Amino acid sequence: MYSRNNRNRSKVGSVQIKISNNRLQLVFRHGGKRHYISTGFADTPLNRKLVQEKAFQIQRDIEYGEFDPSYERYKLQSALTTVDPVDSIPDPTPTLAELWTKYVEIRQVGKSPSTLRMYDWIANHISRCPHELATESQAIFDWLTTHVPADSAKRLLTQFSSCCRWAKRSGLIDINPFDGMASEIKLNEKDDEDVDPFTREERDRIIATFQANRYYKYYAPLVKFLFQTGCRPSEALALQWKHINPSFIQFEQAVVYAGRRGNVLKKGLKTQEKRKFPINAQLAELLQSIKPVKADPDALVFPSRKDKIIDWHNFSNRAWKIVLASLPEITYRNPYQTRHTFCSLCREENVASIQIAKWVGNSPEMIDRIYARPVDQVQVPIL
Repeated sequence: MYSRNNRNRSKVGSVQIKISNNRLQLVFRHGGKRHYISTGFADTPLNRKLVQEKAFQIQRDIEYGEFDPSYERYKLQSALTTVDPVDSIPDPTPTLAELWTKYVEIRQVGKSPSTLRMYDWIANHISRCPHELATESQAIFDWLTTHVPADSAKRLLTQFSSCCRWAKRSGLIDINPFDGMASEIKLNEKDDEDVDPFTREERDRIIATFQANRYYKYYAPLVKFLFQTGCRPSEALALQWKHINPSFIQFEQAVVYAGRRGNVLKKGLKTQEKRKFPINAQLAELLQSIKPVKADPDALVFPSRKDKIIDWHNFSNRAWKIVLASLPEITYRNPYQTRHTFCSLCREENVASIQIAKWVGNSPEMIDRIYARPVDQVQVPIL
């Protein structure tokens, strides 16, 4: 009897023999990509020997620079012959990993570092999941909802559905087994909980304390800018002097984390390609106070002390926390509340939601839902 103690995987160099739907697969990485070759052979001792020989051939071709990306050289012929006609073995059902690899190969060209990291993050979750076939969508759903946070599970299922929708259009599968699954995961609404803006007085105290702090006054202009524009921190840190015009700021890039490369500038914003923010008198005064005499257009408006991109995580956990801790009368809130404070104060000044949304890169509906508050002194009109 053939022993299956090691039936899941066996290795030949960097080429692995893997079982998928009781069929043998060859799995390996080459050229920065993960390759899957489905042999269509059942997992038997004889077939495993044939596949292992093919694995040796692939390994040899990789090492000698003769790898055949079309896989034609690695097609297998059955070791058995028969005079009786037999039913042809249908093509094995593609695994989710196979579909995802092909999907990413099509989509990854020109994508930002953050998007490529997201693709790798999804691939890692696919490899962790014990259910390999896309047709096992319900089992994958059940595994995700018990092993990863709800928001991550929802993101993964959304991407799986996009992948399988593409695979269906490409003729690789007949149906999209993940269609509609992401909507079954309900997330808790956190907007009202997370939005806790500072008052005008608290804002001014925080700015003044940064300006007076011996170690962190360097960041006072950045803090003031965040309060005065309501922009996202990643947008402020990515600003260069070429984006500052006499009458407006052009937000068109953001800081993203790119793994070993660290923080980098990425074109485009979270919800749009770019947007303009008008410069009023107080903002003009701030920008003029920090602008070098001969400003390099490509220089950052808010660089670190070493003239690099500011590490936001470091700023939040050191400068911001220490300064806020010195103000015990102000309840601690994270620095993202600078954005909420701007929007909230604009609402107090009766600025229209559609205008605030245009300034901060949000939708008017979002502005109304998050920042609209009943006003006690308003009288019911006589209708």
